[in-house]
Amino acid sequence: MSVLVKKTRQDIKSVVVDAAKKAISNGTLTEADITDFIIESPSDRSHGDFAVNAAMAWARVFRKSPLQIASAILDNIDITNTYIDRAEVAGPGFINFYLNNEYYADVVSEIIDKDNEYGNSDVGKGKKINIEFVSANPTGPMHIGNARGGALGDCLAAVFEKAGYDVTREFYINDAGNQIEKFAGSLEARYLQIFKPETEFPEDGYHGADIIE
Repeated sequence: MSVLVKKTRQDIKSVVVDAAKKAISNGTLTEADITDFIIESPSDRSHGDFAVNAAMAWARVFRKSPLQIASAILDNIDITNTYIDRAEVAGPGFINFYLNNEYYADVVSEIIDKDNEYGNSDVGKGKKINIEFVSANPTGPMHIGNARGGALGDCLAAVFEKAGYDVTREFYINDAGNQIEKFAGSLEARYLQIFKPETEFPEDGYHGADIIE
């Protein structure tokens, strides 16, 4: 997660908790333990950049309706020295936070500064992962499925790398076993037929046109 995103989420949590404590101290809310709550990114951007369910999570704690709690938080909130532009109460008691232009300007600066490293995380903690993809079978022609597997496998490996995993890419080639022996015998027979058309082709060989080619 971006440093700015982490800081912003922490700032939102802090201003909500501080506002609740202030509301308790001035008597707007009753004395109670402040429990945890969820900060999420709304799917609809008109609902803000972040939404908080604190008022609904605290309904039993403060024995008030979520709307009353949300209003008390908004009346006591201090967004000084944060990226928060404004906060609004919505729906049954959500508090929606909208970020200011400085936030987006700093995000762009962070992207430029970090270049290809932007978006990296340490979720994987260096855990080793082996991703095998394509798995081409040399006994038959390559097809669109092989190409798709290559693209998807490589993209998946790149995502794991960005997430902090130690990734090994394995392009598996099936180059041993009974089928490969038949393939080799088929190639040999086709080659010999160029010079000796009467050369017998193995019955259990590969009869495809690609072997002739």
